[in-house]
Amino acid sequence: MDLYPLTNSLRIAAISAAVVFFIGIAAAYYIAKCPRIIKGILDVIFTLPLVLPPTVVGYLLLLVLGPKRPVGAFFLENFDVKLTMQWWSAIFAVTVIVFPLMYRTARGAFENFDENLASAGRTLGLSNTYIFWRIRIPACKQGIIAGVVLSFARALGEYGATSMIAGYTPGKTATVSTAVYNLWRTGNDALALKWVLINIAISAVVLLCINLVEKPYKRRAR
Repeated sequence: MDLYPLTNSLRIAAISAAVVFFIGIAAAYYIAKCPRIIKGILDVIFTLPLVLPPTVVGYLLLLVLGPKRPVGAFFLENFDVKLTMQWWSAIFAVTVIVFPLMYRTARGAFENFDENLASAGRTLGLSNTYIFWRIRIPACKQGIIAGVVLSFARALGEYGATSMIAGYTPGKTATVSTAVYNLWRTGNDALALKWVLINIAISAVVLLCINLVEKPYKRRAR
């Protein structure tokens, strides 16, 4: 049994979760401070990938990153780098798909943060950077951790956009999700079922981790 789809899926999910961790936190922090109208507009834009069909997201990415499209052509002509049909091409698709999960959970955590703590820190002469990383982030860590874990789990099972921008090449771009589809399509139901069970097991472990993180927080809240 070739384990490449699993290792490839894990690295794509891990890299995507790391990317949306920083981008999602930054977007959530600054947008939470925006006026209501601007916040509403940006919310719609940033949350749209969550409700759009993944194939639509993949198609839109191809319009930008394809070898004959603006960004894709630029990288191909100047750096001889093709942005599609590589294993790391899936990172673009997965990052866009899972970003709303990280953004929404982080923003909710920031909006529930007690700003009196930040004000107290400023009166003590603490910098905004120190307050953000040493006061705000620790106070909001439950929501942030939940966002990262959910993003990782969703990234691990992404298929639609990934199949469009990275395709399926055994040993090169294959992921668990694309492998399941292609194994089913070729009639190899036994191996497809094995990958399905592996994906279910990993997802169950991820959800268990979320529950383990939430329980200590609920006890402290009581």
